[in-house]
Amino acid sequence: MSNYAKPEAALNQAEALINVGQKQDALQVLHDLITSKRHRAWQKILEKIMFKYVELCVDMRRGKFAKDGLIQYRIVCQQVNVTSLEEVIKHFMHLSTEKAEQARSQAEALEEALDVDDLEADKRPEDLMLSYVSGEKGKDRSDRELVTPWFKFLWETYRTVLEILRNNSKLEALYAMTAHRAFQFCKQYKRTTEFRRLCEIIRNHLLNLSKYRDQRDRPDLSAPESLQLYLDTRFEQLKIATDLQLWQEAFYSIEDIYGLMCMVKKTPKPSLLVVYYAKLTEIFWISSSHLYHAYAWFKLFTLQKTYNKNLSLKDLQLIASSVVLAALLVHPYDHTHGASHLELENAKERNSRMANLIGFELETKLDNREVLSRSALLSELVAKGVLSCATQEVKDLYHLLEHEFFPLDLASKVQPLLAKVSKLGGKLASASSVPEVQLSRYVPALEKLVILRLLQQVSQVYQMMRIESLSQMIPFFDFKEVEKISVHAVKHNFIAMKVDHMRGVVLFGNLGLESDGLRDHLAVLAESLNKVRAMIYPPANKASKLGELLPGLGETVDKEHKRLLARKSIIEKRKEEHERQLIEMEREEESRRLKQQKITEEAEQKRLAAEYEQRKNQRILREIEERELEEAQALLEEAEKRSKKKGGKKPILEGEKVTKQSLMERALTEQLRERQEMEKKLQKLAKTMDYLERAKREEAAPLIEFAFQRRLVEGKVLHEREQQIETELSRQRHDGDLREEEAERKAKLDEIAEKQRQREQELEEKERLRKEALLGRPVDVAAKPFELPARASESGTAAAAPSTGKYAR
Repeated sequence: MSNYAKPEAALNQAEALINVGQKQDALQVLHDLITSKRHRAWQKILEKIMFKYVELCVDMRRGKFAKDGLIQYRIVCQQVNVTSLEEVIKHFMHLSTEKAEQARSQAEALEEALDVDDLEADKRPEDLMLSYVSGEKGKDRSDRELVTPWFKFLWETYRTVLEILRNNSKLEALYAMTAHRAFQFCKQYKRTTEFRRLCEIIRNHLLNLSKYRDQRDRPDLSAPESLQLYLDTRFEQLKIATDLQLWQEAFYSIEDIYGLMCMVKKTPKPSLLVVYYAKLTEIFWISSSHLYHAYAWFKLFTLQKTYNKNLSLKDLQLIASSVVLAALLVHPYDHTHGASHLELENAKERNSRMANLIGFELETKLDNREVLSRSALLSELVAKGVLSCATQEVKDLYHLLEHEFFPLDLASKVQPLLAKVSKLGGKLASASSVPEVQLSRYVPALEKLVILRLLQQVSQVYQMMRIESLSQMIPFFDFKEVEKISVHAVKHNFIAMKVDHMRGVVLFGNLGLESDGLRDHLAVLAESLNKVRAMIYPPANKASKLGELLPGLGETVDKEHKRLLARKSIIEKRKEEHERQLIEMEREEESRRLKQQKITEEAEQKRLAAEYEQRKNQRILREIEERELEEAQALLEEAEKRSKKKGGKKPILEGEKVTKQSLMERALTEQLRERQEMEKKLQKLAKTMDYLERAKREEAAPLIEFAFQRRLVEGKVLHEREQQIETELSRQRHDGDLREEEAERKAKLDEIAEKQRQREQELEEKERLRKEALLGRPVDVAAKPFELPARASESGTAAAAPSTGKYAR
């Protein structure tokens, strides 16, 4: 790392390196200065250095360097001059945007150039394989190589700036501006993947903001300016999500807005609420949530009527008509009929959640929360005067479908009204958040509602009807579609009907013995028969008749009581059997649901495992690809170095596609050529060495012969001298050996003589003692009786002396 005493020296060094074309070295010099701990106090020259630094980062597309430098510069000027950081970031984004626009202007087909699923992902393996085996140099590939890298860098710039500015109270406006520009980038170029990732990033920033409340320089959401900036960002996110038709992300944005409001316990301005409910109507319409769609329209109508003073009568009629039609097309039956306990709990939780989002209740109180239903909404529309604001066609349609009873003529009466309603609509000049209202989109759903009402009214009049007659009464659909609609209605207990295709009839009504309709009809019939019997057989004499009946009255009462008890017992048993069957069916349904859920979970686990394996394989392929690219780059650099050392031409031609395969082929070709050249050089050198060695041997042969003869003479003289020396040394060793042998022999003879003398003395002493013992007196031995052995010894010594002369030379 280079250390500079003054920042000006580093800037001058960087500019000098830029002038000679060494931008990477210049960038490294400035990076070392910015990240150095010696320059942590803000100076004006540091701002100039940062401007030059971000220019180099943008020019070379070094996003990581830019991020590191901006983070270090934020530490330097956070508490001293945060405006300088703002100017540097604006300059950074301006340069990135300008470079991306320049690249885009150079490409004629932007859609083809930006045909990339993810700007953060590396090249796919199939693209690399295609680039390896294909020599295509077409416009599509050149555009993609020109434009896509700059748009990737621009996207990375937005992410870097948002990461640096997050949770910074002094740069909230710049954070919001960056988020808006990133949203517009996604909208302009239809970058759905990046938009989802951007929403997740902003959502995590807000989550961390609420999590770390003790953080320094943390934005205060209770301040009106901060709250407005955050709200504007979320509403812009909501608009872009609906423009890109990312409805799930739009719903998440709605939840983000509601969560933000719950966090600060404050309701947004009416102008923002209008946008909020307008987008909710679109989201619920796309998701076929007609009940919530109708409630959102009702809230939107209330806001427009209350706060929009420029709303014209025509616009008000269109909005009111939309509210009424949206409420009408909600299915008139309960979808929770026959649902399990778990499904009911989920539906209850979903309704509670939607009620909060639609009603915008920041305090979730279960007791005061309204119940969302079709009947409640229609009653409220009538009570609040929404129906009176609608057009006459919508009013007539409402009365026909909700209050009139025309089982045979309902469809024929509704059809002209639907034709008129389909032509209503247009642009709203006074409601900018709802630019256009078209009532024609409600007509298909209203036709299905007409079918339901017609079947409901017909089932109350007829028990059986021919299919042909019923089809003639319904001009909207054929009977197959009517049958599909009726299946759902029967499933949710809205009507009771059966279709008998063999007889070609439709049977209406529930024919069971315990059905409410049949029980009521039997009671009415019994009452009527009693009246008829009384009229036909009037009582002649009431008193006498009563007297006749009194004796058997108790028995009759007992019998009737027993009959009623038996009937009650039968009814109870039937109810218990029916409940048991319902419980059994519910248990079976729950079992099937659990099995299906298990199958779904297993399929989901398999799918997740497959996706994980796929991501793992993709990651491995990317790593392999990166290593191959690095190896290719290393081969390229090595080839360039080798070509520079040899002073030859460049190994890669201008404009030629650089791939690992081509570089390896060129490297192998170059190595083969160098090996051939080296073999030629070695052959030439071997031939030269052969000639040289032969000449040297020819010159050295006489000298070697002369030296050999001289060595023979010198060796002979040396050998003779060594023979003489060896003879002399042998003689001296022999003489020494003879003197030593003679001395040893003398020593042994002396030892033997000494031992002989001692033995003789012992014998003499023994002889003297024997004689004394015999004579009884001491005896003096004057002479030694034994002299012969001594003489023998002397003669032996004298005889041995002359024999040594045979070893002398």
